[in-house]
This record gives sequence, structure tokens and C-alpha cells, in this order.
Amino acid sequence: MPEDHDWEAYKVPPTRTPVSERTTSVPNPVNFFQSAFSYVLDAPVTFVREWIERWQSKNKFYYYHQKFRRVPDLSQCLDGDYLCYYEAEAQWRRDRMVDQEIVEIVRERMAACKQREGPNRFQNCAKEIELLAQVTKAYQDRYGDLGYHGNARTCLMKQKHRMMEERKAAQEE
Repeated sequence: MPEDHDWEAYKVPPTRTPVSERTTSVPNPVNFFQSAFSYVLDAPVTFVREWIERWQSKNKFYYYHQKFRRVPDLSQCLDGDYLCYYEAEAQWRRDRMVDQEIVEIVRERMAACKQREGPNRFQNCAKEIELLAQVTKAYQDRYGDLGYHGNARTCLMKQKHRMMEERKAAQEE
């Protein structure tokens, strides 16, 4: 619906309902309940909320995501450097979680596009489907067949074996 209506073309008719003025001696019960609600429930809650907001404005707390520095990869660790092994393992787990979230976000975007487009989803969501195929292939290449208990060492070995197979295939051609 357009935002710039032509008010001259579509004039709003004036209201014809007269304003009624009650001239009775009986008080309106709605006014009584509104004022009772205001004084009994709304005023204390509003007071407490404003007091909390004043207290929080004095003690501002800024939340940022925890940022970890990048640590050396497992292949760059020296022999017997167990602290480096531990840090590389923790880094690998964080990278795996980030990659899982990336796959999930792309999957949600594709599902939203399919829901939005309906019968034309194959034509209109081709970019999202292609992107999901690329992301899932990259995730599967890196983390596939590791299982739940996969770790940085098995992932590195998988990557090494894949690179050796690619070199062997390149030499055979």
C-alpha cells in the first residue's frame, strides 16, 4: 500500500457522532476501576521499574562476545608442547561450532526463501540452494566422517589423506 495518499482525492468524512455528556449523579464504575488500578497496581510497578532503570543507568554493563586470539594450528605445535595441543584443540572446536552455525544460517535462509516463494522456489531460490550446496560440501569435506568425538588431530589426518589423494590423482592424469 503506498505511503503517499492523496488526501484530497480520498477525503475522510467528518464524524457525526455527537459527544455525549453524562449528567447523572451516579459515578461511572469504569472511572473508579481505572483509578484504583492506577494507584494500586500501576503506580508501584512503575515506581520500581523507574528505580531499577535509574540504578542500571549508573552502572552500565556492556556485553560483548568473548574474543579469543587465534592460536597456532596443531601442525605448527612443537613435539611435547601439550599446552599448544590443548589450545589448538580448543581453537578447532570453536571453528567447528562456527562452521556449524554458518551451515545452519544458510539452511534457514534457504528454508525462508522456499517458504516465501512457494511454487517458484526452484527458480527464485537457486542462489540460496547453490550456496547451501557449497557450504555443506565444504563442511562435509572438513568435518565429515569424524563423528561426535572428532578432534583436531583426526581432522588434520583426514585433511592430510585428502591432499595426498589429490596429489596422486593429479600425477596420474
